[in-house]
Amino acid sequence: MQHVIIGNGPAGAIAAETIRKHKPNDRIILIGDEHEPPYSRMAIPYLLHGNIDEQGTHLRKKDDHFGRLKIDQIVARVKHIDSAAKSIALDNGTTIVYDKLLIATGSVPAKPPIPGIDSPGIYNCWTLADARKIMASAQRGTRVLQMGAGFIGCIILEALAVRGVQLTVVEMGERMVPRMMGEGAGNMIRRWCEAKGITVHTGARVDKIEAIDGGALRVSLSNGMTLEVDVIISATGVKPNIGFVKDSGIPCATGILVDAGMQTSIPGVYAAGDCAEAFDPATGKTVVSAIQPNAAEQARCAGLNMAGHPQVQRGVTQINVLDTLGLISTSFGQWEGVPGGERAELTDVEAYKYIRLEFSGDLLVGANTIGLTEHVGVLRGLIESKVRLGEWKTHLMEDPFRLKEAYIACTQQQDAWLAAAA
Repeated sequence: MQHVIIGNGPAGAIAAETIRKHKPNDRIILIGDEHEPPYSRMAIPYLLHGNIDEQGTHLRKKDDHFGRLKIDQIVARVKHIDSAAKSIALDNGTTIVYDKLLIATGSVPAKPPIPGIDSPGIYNCWTLADARKIMASAQRGTRVLQMGAGFIGCIILEALAVRGVQLTVVEMGERMVPRMMGEGAGNMIRRWCEAKGITVHTGARVDKIEAIDGGALRVSLSNGMTLEVDVIISATGVKPNIGFVKDSGIPCATGILVDAGMQTSIPGVYAAGDCAEAFDPATGKTVVSAIQPNAAEQARCAGLNMAGHPQVQRGVTQINVLDTLGLISTSFGQWEGVPGGERAELTDVEAYKYIRLEFSGDLLVGANTIGLTEHVGVLRGLIESKVRLGEWKTHLMEDPFRLKEAYIACTQQQDAWLAAAA
């Protein structure tokens, strides 16, 4: 049996190791398109920060790890998949056949359509090659403009701030982290960043970039401002890396559509991680969940199924935990609320603490928090387990900070109901 995995990031590596554990004699081929050992993109900000060196980004610390597991590694880019012939065409001119295929190619940066976006001095922060360029260019005092203040953008801005640059952030949304946080939380994160010396423009976009004398860049913003900077970091979002899947017969929406076992509608073809789109029972829709813990769980699930050990995912967990210059924020489930639902919100501006709970009937279905790390496990448990709150919903509407009491009372009651039913 020949297993081929496209993508050697966290999902690809975990799937390969899972298959090898259960299939010691099958051939496993792991394809990556960078001349680097398998590494984690999420570790790159910590490299910029100076907390780790390049080896610290590597997924496995021993250079011969995959060799010892007899996992063959190929450096190439996939041009096309022929699902009928069970073959893959690579850009080096070779063709590889497969019995089982996993696509774990993750995401690629979205390129904003801005005049001048290809000028020297503009970088993504996505690969180790990008990180090397940024570390060489963004020194203490360097004027840096970052486009985008989403989840990844906020991680990057912390690394840049630690490097001592003069940092300006431009975000098209009306608040920071707009796809993770509501107005109250997003604006609190903005105030926190401004208090740390970062200039933040929300509700604005970069309209034009011009190279000027001395290697600097002139940036025109939609709010009428013009800035001169030395370096621009583009963190305007990512999209599933699935361009090569076109005309393969593999069904796609935003990402590659998969079932609960991470298999596509084509038998033997799987997808996992940021490129996969799976059903989310909480929303009743298929979603791409581009967070590393989900990628790891999906990869294990896909690997087990490829190895002949049936496994299903219970659903896509919509959870984000973000550290922005020491301020911890979280987003759970349907944090924007549901039609006909109710909301409880409490803000402590001076202490940088915030909580917002979203209800559907007596179910907690979503939440935003800032500065309340002690509630992370409770929120996840209540939302994922769909615990009926009963009268505790009224208590939480009056005081959202009573989450722990609600969790203990309601889970004990639910356990008693289940025991009685059994």
